[in-house]
Amino acid sequence: MSEAILAYLRANAEQLDVDMAEALNIPLADLRDEITRLAAAGDVICCKVTRFIEGRKIEGISCRLSCDLPTPARGRKPGVKKDDDAEATVY
Repeated sequence: MSEAILAYLRANAEQLDVDMAEALNIPLADLRDEITRLAAAGDVICCKVTRFIEGRKIEGISCRLSCDLPTPARGRKPGVKKDDDAEATVY
């Protein structure tokens, strides 16, 4: 079951536990137990979330692979200075 969960997260990135249970046809209680084991082993990162969809409060666990880092933001990074004058100075 854990291989199916990891494969699903590789294919679909970060997901809510309710969505994973529905897609993998696994009872939610069994999925949460397996996610707890995977998180203890360091394979996934989980956090409790509360979402409001159409006025309904939905509480669940959001999971993603532990090695799945978000892509860096585009554009210039803070603290990086371009020093063109250093190359142009010749003695």
